[in-house]
Amino acid sequence: MLRSVRGIQRFLFAAGFVILGYCITAWIDSRLRQSEGNHELDRILSEKNGKAAIPAPAIAVPDGGLIGRVEIPKLHLSAVVFQGADSSILGHGVGHVAGTALPGQPGNVVLAAHRDTFFRGLRNIQKGDMVMVTTESGPRSYEVDSTEIVKPTEIGVLAPTAKPTLTLITCYPFYYVGHAPKRFIVRASETEPGETEADAGPLRASR
Repeated sequence: MLRSVRGIQRFLFAAGFVILGYCITAWIDSRLRQSEGNHELDRILSEKNGKAAIPAPAIAVPDGGLIGRVEIPKLHLSAVVFQGADSSILGHGVGHVAGTALPGQPGNVVLAAHRDTFFRGLRNIQKGDMVMVTTESGPRSYEVDSTEIVKPTEIGVLAPTAKPTLTLITCYPFYYVGHAPKRFIVRASETEPGETEADAGPLRASR
């Protein structure tokens, strides 16, 4: 009996060690991808500094490709955005949902991230908060209009919009253990250039 208990203890210890190692590896990998993405975006913007503004790309971005950076100064939230929203991409950063507009294009720009990593700060977001999205074509700012909680099947939040809109999606409740049953939605409208200069500022990825 004692031998059996010790065997179980060893197994649980080994399993815990493996899980811990996996989590640490995943965390380090995500930090590296964020650092690389920030460096690449800053390099591109630095090279284009002083040149005429470049319109948003009309071509599709490959899965995993760099989209830009999303920042919410009030929440000290900053994360690199990659193309796509599958589990591997969301493990590295914020994902741009395929089929929705890219920043700078007309319509609805939809970004998604995990509630316990890159979009953890959304639990404190409020109407009127500013969201900055920076891409190769430059920065754009959005003002939060509303938040809502919906079922995962309510895909209307992905629908095109008549005016430039930013939609942020994460799971809800924020502190739910396991697969959260609902989705937390933030809707924001693009503002005119120069309206939110006081809110802009360099941030870097936070989880």
